Amino acid sequence: MAKQGYHHGNLREALVEATLALIVAKGPQGFTLSEAARHAGVTPAAIYRHFAGRDDLVAETARQGYELFSGMLSDVSAERGAPRVRAMARAYLAFAERYPGHYIAMFESGIDLARRPALAEAAGRARDLLHGACDGLCADVEEVAAHIWSLSHGVVELYLRNSAGLTDPPEARATLSRALDTYLSGLGPPASQTSR
Repeated sequence: MAKQGYHHGNLREALVEATLALIVAKGPQGFTLSEAARHAGVTPAAIYRHFAGRDDLVAETARQGYELFSGMLSDVSAERGAPRVRAMARAYLAFAERYPGHYIAMFESGIDLARRPALAEAAGRARDLLHGACDGLCADVEEVAAHIWSLSHGVVELYLRNSAGLTDPPEARATLSRALDTYLSGLGPPASQTSR
């Protein structure tokens, strides 16, 4: 592989891009800093200009992923309640398809959010957007948001792993839609209608 090098000022992003490619190819634990440096066309010592080590590099990749994810969730224009929840779940699947390296860094790297304030803050923004969409579905927004996130994540994981017959995007979208319909219908009427 020919070294591509980097231009002054974009080494950090070149290292993240190299990490994304390696994560997709080898998993979040399957590569070394030397491989990331080689992939970015720099010496291993160059990494330390921006990152304290491999975990910092993967954490930055995950942080950027949460920022992209929050952006996609923010772009959902459906009204509040069930339509917005459905649209956000579809955005979850679309994010995983479009940004597989970021998705893997976010959810499979084992990076401890509690030890990475910037990463925890970025993850919190995504969580808050989903919680906001669930507001009004029932009295316990925290629980419903956790269920919706878990349901969406489960379908996405099955799809990305080609498990349970989910081998193409239309199948994954249809499965996600049916699962959401079943879950949301089980909640009953929105909290605003039951408190009257």
